[in-house]
Amino acid sequence: MTLKNGLLGGFVGSAVLAAIFVLKSMMGIMPEMDIIVMLSAMMGAPVIAGWAAHFMIGTIAWGGIFAVANDLIPGRTQIVKGIVVGLAAWLMMMVAVLPMAGAGFFGINFGIMGAVLPLMLHIIFGAVMGYVYSAMGQSSAQTA
Repeated sequence: MTLKNGLLGGFVGSAVLAAIFVLKSMMGIMPEMDIIVMLSAMMGAPVIAGWAAHFMIGTIAWGGIFAVANDLIPGRTQIVKGIVVGLAAWLMMMVAVLPMAGAGFFGINFGIMGAVLPLMLHIIFGAVMGYVYSAMGQSSAQTA
């Protein structure tokens, strides 16, 4: 499989999370934990920059890592491997991004949901990324 498949998987996973972010906001679920606003504030930039950062991190960083390190990632299926990478992304968010955004380690300033909600979202991200990566590899193999 290729880097292109990893980047596409990361992009689609990021798009799914973006849709969930919008739905979460519309339903009023944890409005204080808006990662896009947090990213924007950390950069001192408008909200659109937070959205761009979200997609760049998910697509280039995590999608790229997924493709390049795929053989080293534990798991029998690409979906499981994607979840493993999603868990790594969650851990980085918990110990680096949230503390820098003022939410504390593991989002402690938001209570238990400060860690649980992002955990669920990163599992979804990883599963989607792994699924897309796998599907793209199968479609590439069929056309070869």
